[in-house]
Amino acid sequence: MSFRSEHLLSAKTRDDLIAIAKENNISISKTLVKLRYEAELHQLQSELVNLQKWIAQKKMRVAVIFEGRDAAGKGGSIKRFKEHLSPRSSRVVALDKPTEVEKGQWYFRRYIKVLPNPGEIVFFDRSWYNRAVVEPVMGFCSKEQYNKFMVQVPEFEHLLYEDNLKIIKFWFSISKEEQKKRFDARLSNPLKRWKFSPVDMKGQELWDRYTYYKEQMFSKTHTNFSPWIIVKTNDKKEARLESMRYVLSQFEYEGKGDSEISLLPDPNIIMRYHRSAVQIDI
Repeated sequence: MSFRSEHLLSAKTRDDLIAIAKENNISISKTLVKLRYEAELHQLQSELVNLQKWIAQKKMRVAVIFEGRDAAGKGGSIKRFKEHLSPRSSRVVALDKPTEVEKGQWYFRRYIKVLPNPGEIVFFDRSWYNRAVVEPVMGFCSKEQYNKFMVQVPEFEHLLYEDNLKIIKFWFSISKEEQKKRFDARLSNPLKRWKFSPVDMKGQELWDRYTYYKEQMFSKTHTNFSPWIIVKTNDKKEARLESMRYVLSQFEYEGKGDSEISLLPDPNIIMRYHRSAVQIDI
């Protein structure tokens, strides 16, 4: 059974609709899950606004890196993080492929230019870690370039750490089956087809190579001062909420907890990288 027009006309609030549904045995379980998600998202976003104000006041520099396989939900999560933040002290960095000039420069140079300024939080939709996974998998860099990067990146991040730049590194973990579903959904939706690229088409075919380089990256770049945080993302909405909780949990900002929502991330969804941690994108 579903809502009739008289039900909708008589309801003035969400609580009215829920009461009508109970009285008439109308299933609204999916709707309630969505409403709960939207309520939690709103509360967490209000906490992010408080965090941003505090970062601006303290002249802190914060970089949040979103890495993961194609279709893992990086862009969607960044959109929700950024949605209500002031553009004056927050921005998204999603660099295109390097120019011919940039190819001849030190690899990290083009990323240094877009690092956060004092009082700013920057969200990286992919980052310098392109060279750790995507580039060697797709043959976009030489073995020498890859090896040099893997040696230099912990030193680079340690310099940033010593200079008081806070880096949070997320790896959005998705199963092979879920990635395939999302690829198919992109291709069938004209509004999302632009997201699908030739590199995406190789994602399923080269799954095991991605896994190999991903594990190499974790083992060589997961450090005490710049750890990798694994986010299980087969459920996009859970991933968004829990990654927000994790970021908020890392700071003692003014007004923390004013929304009265839990700021402790679910350890079944968010975890620090460890060799024994169960990952879904192996």
